[in-house]
Amino acid sequence: MRVVSLVPSLTEAVARTVPGALVGATDWCTHPAGLDVVRVGGTKNPKTDRIRSLAPDLVIANEEENRAADLDALRAAGVEVLVTEVRTVPQAVTELDRVLTACGARSRPRWLDEAEAAWAGPPVPEGRATAVVPIWRRPWMVLGRDTFAGDVLARLGVDHLYAAHAERYPKVPVDELRAARPDVVVLPDEPYRFTADDGPEAFPGLPCALVDGRYLTWYGPSLAGAPRALAAALRAARR
Repeated sequence: MRVVSLVPSLTEAVARTVPGALVGATDWCTHPAGLDVVRVGGTKNPKTDRIRSLAPDLVIANEEENRAADLDALRAAGVEVLVTEVRTVPQAVTELDRVLTACGARSRPRWLDEAEAAWAGPPVPEGRATAVVPIWRRPWMVLGRDTFAGDVLARLGVDHLYAAHAERYPKVPVDELRAARPDVVVLPDEPYRFTADDGPEAFPGLPCALVDGRYLTWYGPSLAGAPRALAAALRAARR
């Protein structure tokens, strides 16, 4: 198989499970470290001509991360494209199984079994909590309805306050976010890189949990360690 991945988490999953299958990945595919494949641009602006030149048997993509127009262009050029849809943790496990099989995996990898087991009874901090989860600033944007990250948090006892919003990633003024008085503000380091010096200062008096975005938004090998790492960060913020 010759596979091009347009999704960072899927890149990591395939590289770990089917070594040698990947021939191309996006500029944002940072795991595993030292991945030596052709870079084909970003998730939102892949270089379709470069992808075609790699003569892939399969391009793997995601309905949220990649644009339909780019995927249609690849299909029109005769390239097979597999598109995943991931809104929940169980769905992530199912889709990963499907992708890895399509990429030539002969059996289900151990890490996927471990990830499924980790989420069967994840550690939950004391009591349920409410949260707002910014993913961008200038303008401020937060998790809204029907997101994978929202499901991850819900399984850890955290109910984000915009889960019923009409949009999946609504723009919300920071004054409104502060006025909501959540139990915790969850600040991931991607897609916007929130840090101790960039993010918490906007929410004075509110507990802030800086979390690894790979644990919150990626579905791949990181799923196995995500429950414990995220629960620890949430617990520390609420002390």
